[in-house]
Amino acid sequence: MADDDPTFSAEDLAMTRQEAEPKRTRSTMRVALMLLVPLIVLGIGAYWYISSGRYVSTDNAYVQQDIVEISPEVNGRIVAVMVQQNQHVEAGDILFRIDPEPYRIAVEQADADISDAQLSLDQAETAVATSGVDIETARANVAFASRNLARERELMDRGFNTRARVESFENQLSDARARLNAALAAQQDARAAVGSASSRGVRSEFPAVAAARARRSEAQLNLERTVIRAPVSGTISEVDRLQIGQMASPGTTVVSIVADDETWVEANFKETDLDRMRIGQPARITFDAYPGFVVEGRVQSIGAGTGAEFSILPPQNATGNWVKVTQRVPVRIAIEGTPSRPMITGLSADVRVDVRGDDRSDGER
Repeated sequence: MADDDPTFSAEDLAMTRQEAEPKRTRSTMRVALMLLVPLIVLGIGAYWYISSGRYVSTDNAYVQQDIVEISPEVNGRIVAVMVQQNQHVEAGDILFRIDPEPYRIAVEQADADISDAQLSLDQAETAVATSGVDIETARANVAFASRNLARERELMDRGFNTRARVESFENQLSDARARLNAALAAQQDARAAVGSASSRGVRSEFPAVAAARARRSEAQLNLERTVIRAPVSGTISEVDRLQIGQMASPGTTVVSIVADDETWVEANFKETDLDRMRIGQPARITFDAYPGFVVEGRVQSIGAGTGAEFSILPPQNATGNWVKVTQRVPVRIAIEGTPSRPMITGLSADVRVDVRGDDRSDGER
């Protein structure tokens, strides 16, 4: 043996042991790898088995926020702009102004109309008062003509008067009665013109005055509408159409506000993923714009129809040339808490919903 052989020195024996050590190390590592790889495969298989069916996910999801389109309620030329692109505004802040002069003139004209209507009311009330005097005068004339006619008839019965003279006094009495009827009619017309407002002492209920005040209120409202304010808090967008000197008209959007009161994610899930999805289930949201950033959420609502049904031109399969396509249903995911990163509307997102433990039957949904 090598130990008994005098030709082997101590140095040769040490070198032989050093060469054998790496071989034993490599053999140990090979055995460890042979055992580790099956364990990894088994671990992956066990995780897949345990979590299989627990989650449904989609990358067809986008951040959504309410977008309020601002359009003026009156026509006019824009004379001042107080906001810029991407500026944050609070509800009630002034966005821009429309030339107020035409509407200020309309208010002044309405004030003049109110004065005219009040003057007409004064004249009508005066006519009612004077009509009473005319009626009393007409009644006195009727009484006087009646007495004259009676006297003339008595003289004719005695033979001291003629029939023609009696007929003349009869005509005078008829004229007096006609003037009395005319005075009564004039009084009725004057009272109708004044209406019930004068009798109750409420001058604003006079029809002409009420109409003038209504026109004044409308003119004042239009004047106030020349100042356009933000209806909600949010971020200004699309200000290219908001320029000084531009003519604005009702119904034409000139600026938009991305409201910041609520943000959600609209995830379009395949119809085959909805069987066990329920409102309130937790969701995990990631964003293409923020790698590694995770937001927690919950299923808030499930759409009442597929995206195809709400498209401008829904698909029609009446031709018979039909291929079945898996449809997608919009699911609204509410974001919990306040994310630390800006939630920009339209951002792409990935959503994974935990549907674990919900085995209710269709009748319990």
